[in-house]
Amino acid sequence: MGRFRVSAPADLKPEVISLGCRLNIAESERMRAMLADAGDVVVVNSCAVTSEAVRQTRQAIRKARRARPNARLIVTGCAADIERGQLSDMDEVDGLVANTAKLDPRAWNVPVAQAPLAPTKTRAFIAVQNGCDHDCTFCVIPQGRGVSRSLSIRDALKQIEQHLDLGAKEVVLTGVDLTSWGHDLRGAPKLGALVSGILDAFPSLARLRLSSLDGIEIDEDLFELLASEKRVMPHLHLSLQHGADLILKRMKRRHLRADAIKLVQGLKARRPDIAVGADLMAGFPTETAQHHQDNLSIIRELDIVHGHIFPFSPRPGTPAARMPQHDRALIKARAAELRAAVSEVRAHWLESFVGGTLPILAERDGTGYAPAYARAVLPEETQAGEIVRMTVRGVQEGQLV
Repeated sequence: MGRFRVSAPADLKPEVISLGCRLNIAESERMRAMLADAGDVVVVNSCAVTSEAVRQTRQAIRKARRARPNARLIVTGCAADIERGQLSDMDEVDGLVANTAKLDPRAWNVPVAQAPLAPTKTRAFIAVQNGCDHDCTFCVIPQGRGVSRSLSIRDALKQIEQHLDLGAKEVVLTGVDLTSWGHDLRGAPKLGALVSGILDAFPSLARLRLSSLDGIEIDEDLFELLASEKRVMPHLHLSLQHGADLILKRMKRRHLRADAIKLVQGLKARRPDIAVGADLMAGFPTETAQHHQDNLSIIRELDIVHGHIFPFSPRPGTPAARMPQHDRALIKARAAELRAAVSEVRAHWLESFVGGTLPILAERDGTGYAPAYARAVLPEETQAGEIVRMTVRGVQEGQLV
C-alpha cells in the first residue's frame, strides 16, 4: 500500500500505539507530534522481533479497532515490512506505511515542516542510530530496519536541546545497534564521543541513560563514562543473548561468555552500584541441557537484575529457522526457568535499597525510576518530571515504596 490522506473530524485526536523496543518509543513520540492535527487516526507502531511480538501486534490492532471503530487504522514498524502480507490481510487494517518512511511527513500527507515535539516533562528518547549491519542467525530486524546509519552529533544535540527546553530531566539514547553509532560519519567516531559531547554541551542535564548495548563494541571512552560519570546512569543493558559459547557462535554473535564477564567485572570494580540488564534467549536450536544451565548460571554470575527473556521463535528468512527446532513446550519451560532466576536475583537487589535514600525521577503514572532503573511508588502529590529524594521503606510487588 502506498501513501494515503489522513482526514477525519478535527475533534478526534490521533493515537499512536507503540510495541517493542525503545527505538520504537522514540519514533512513536515523533509520529505523535507529526500527526497531532490528523484527526481520527490510529497508528500501530509494530514489532516483529519474535513471533510473539507479531501476535501482540495483531492483538493491538484488533483492540484498537474495537476502541476506535471509525478511525483510519494504519500499521507501521518492523512487522509492517516483515509481515506485510499477514497484516494487510487483516480486515481491521486500512493501510501500511513502510518502516523506513514512518518519520517522513510525505508518507502521511502532512506538512513537510518539522512538527513540534510532544511535551516531555520526564524522559526524552533520542534515536541516534537505526538499522544493523550484522547477520545474527536468529534476527529478522535488519529486514525491517535496513543498514546501520547514524544521527550526526549536531542533529542529536539539536533534538536534545529541544527536549530539555520542554522540561526533560533524563535523556535516553536509543538505536537498533546503538554501539555501532558513528561508523558511517566522518572520522568514524565511537559512541563514547557522542556521550561525552552531550554531557559537555548540556551541563544542566541531570541524567543520561543508554539503551541496549553490544558489549563487545563498548569503546574505552564509553567504558570510562559508564564507570565514573555520575550523570550517566548506573544501568548497563547488554545484548547478551546467551551464556553458552557454542550457542553464541551458532547465533553469529561476536562475543563469548568470558567477554561479558570481563566487561561487567571491570565496571562493577569501578562502580559497584551499576545494575546489569540483558537480553537472553531460551531454546535456540541445538541448545542442550548443559547450554541451558550455562544460560542460567550467567544470570547469577553477572548479577542480572533487568532480564528480557525471549523464547526462541523461528523468524522468516533467517538461518536459525532452518536449524533443527526444539519442542515449543521445552522452549517455554526453559524461558520460565530463566525468568525465575532473574526474579530471584532481582528480589535480592531490590531489598538492598531498603533503608537507603534514592533520587527518583517521577513519571506520569505515580511511579518513578531510580538511577539504576529500579521502579518506585511515589506519593500522590509528586509532579511528573520532578526528581525527588525518597527513603526506601520496603518492596511491594517488585517496586520500591
